[in-house]
Formats: sequence, structure tokens, C-alpha cells
Amino acid sequence: MPDNGFPTDALVRCRQLLEPAMRATVADLHPWTERMAAFTLGWSDIDGTPVEADTGKGLRPALAMLCAEAAGGTFESAVPGAVAVELVHVFSLVHDDIIDSDERRRHRPAVWKAYGVGPAVLAGDALLALAVRSAASGPHAAAAASLLSSALVELVHGQTLDMAFEERPWTGPEAVTMAEYTSMAADKTGSLIGCAAALGVTFAGAPADLATRMYGMGRDLGLAFQMVDDVLGIWGDPTRTGKPVFGDLRRRKKTLPVLAALTPRSSGSAGTSASRELGFLLSSGAEDEDAVRLAADLIEKEGGRDRALSMAADHASRALDTLDAAFPEARDLRALITSLLDRTH
Repeated sequence: MPDNGFPTDALVRCRQLLEPAMRATVADLHPWTERMAAFTLGWSDIDGTPVEADTGKGLRPALAMLCAEAAGGTFESAVPGAVAVELVHVFSLVHDDIIDSDERRRHRPAVWKAYGVGPAVLAGDALLALAVRSAASGPHAAAAASLLSSALVELVHGQTLDMAFEERPWTGPEAVTMAEYTSMAADKTGSLIGCAAALGVTFAGAPADLATRMYGMGRDLGLAFQMVDDVLGIWGDPTRTGKPVFGDLRRRKKTLPVLAALTPRSSGSAGTSASRELGFLLSSGAEDEDAVRLAADLIEKEGGRDRALSMAADHASRALDTLDAAFPEARDLRALITSLLDRTH
């Protein structure tokens, strides 16, 4: 393990098991759908030519395998769960890019941009179907399938809330609250990360109550992950995120830094002049570069960035407390979770 604590060796072991299993699973698709799946998974170019593109860190499948190991199982025992959560994650990205009209993903065209909206929807559906089948395989099929189906219901609920927020005003009594945001993010992002952790211990043969605790741990971890992601969605380095700076602001996404800057720190307060200016600017619909940059400056001035990172740290701390109570010796698992906050550094 390197000095920064990131469990590189463990992640390499996870990937060595995950990729062959993923390739074998995707190979069951129709050749056309398989080509789209291979493209979005970073294995090939648009025309099917094999390439070595960015496939992501594979944090969710790694979490499943490391949780299995911590619960007394092996990495191999959790492979069906790891495949399932990674396929659901990729499916959600394919559909998210369509919903948000995002044309780039990991420095490459989004699947819908490369093949068209209809084929991209079909590719996402195919990945979801394979995920369900993978979770329902093996000796713990019933418990695993139940966990995945619950996570999928929560994920879709969170995505629905996220879209509904776009129709809500920035200020006033109908504005999105930080509590509503937290509930949305727990479902949209926390559900699948919680599912990954719970599937890991389930495939290791652990009791159901431990899976429930790990699901809760993962939801806290997912909240921390999403809150950091919201910061990166405004101020992230495009060379690392693959998306333009201020991207979420240009799309008028109601992310945590924005909501935190618009929300008075004390009840009954009318907010500062800067927060009122921010609310007016966002409500005006101004989309030119100067307006977007001014909005980012006002959010930072009002402490939106710092409050978002502070809330992320709180949820990460809760996740680590749950983890340490269950698996005090799981160093690689703890290092993986801690590393999620390092994305802003």
C-alpha cells in the first residue's frame, strides 16, 4: 500500500477478477448491443476496434470484494455481486448522459452521442438485465437479488427527485431544501454504493443484519461521494473529471454547493446580500460566461463549497465509524473509503 493509504494492490486484484467476469457476461449480448457495451466500458472504440480507454476506478465492485474479504469470504466469492453493481453503475451513466444531454463521458463521446439515443437506451437496458442476472446467481441468489432490487428502486427514486428539482424555483417557499437534496442523493448515489457493500458480505455468507449495517454504511459513503462530486461539478479540473469547469452551473443543476450558498446559516435569517444576488442571478436564467463565473464566485464567497465539503466529511466519518465497529482490522477497505474524499485534492 503506498504512503497515501490508497489500496492499490487490492484494487489491482479486484480488477484482475472483475474484467474477465465482465467480459464473459457482456459476451452474451447481441453483437450490436455488445459493441455498444464494450465501448461504454472502455474496451473498444466506436467501430469495435479494441482500445485501452479509461474504465473508471471500479470503486463499487472493489467495495463489494473488500467487504466480502472483511466478512471472512474471498474476493472470488463476491464476483457476481461486483459484476452486478458495476453493470448497474454503467447503465445509470448511459441513461444519465441521455437525460442530461451530456455529450462526453471519461474524455470520450457519450454512448448516445456515438450511436444515437435509441440504441443507447437499449444498451443501458441490456446492462441492467445482465446485472440482475448476475446478482441472482450463486448460493445467495435470493438475498442478493432482493438487495439489488431494493437499491434499483431507490436509485430510480433519487434520479426522479433530481429531475423534479429542475422544475423547482431557486428561492422562496417552493425552493429545494438541503434536507430534500440529502434524501435525493442518498437514494441516487448512496443506494448502489450501499448495495455493493451489502452484496459483498452477503456473498461471503454473513448474516443479514451485517448486510443491513453495511448498506447503511454505503449510503453514508454515497452521500459523501455525491457531495464531493457536486464540488467537482463546479470547480473540478476538466483534465481529471472529463467535463468542463462550471459544468453543473451552466446546466443549472441544483447541487449542494449552490443550495448551501442560498440557504441562510441560521433560521429566520434573510440571507446575505451575496446570497440574494446569487438567487437573483440564477433565477434570471443568464447563461453567458460572465454570469456563470460570477455565480461560482458568489457560491464560494457564501461558503457553499466549504459547507458541501464539510457535510461530505461528516457522512464519510459516519461511514467509517460503522465500518470500524464491524471490521476494525479491514485496512484496505478503510483506505478505499478514505480515498473517496481525496478527489478534491
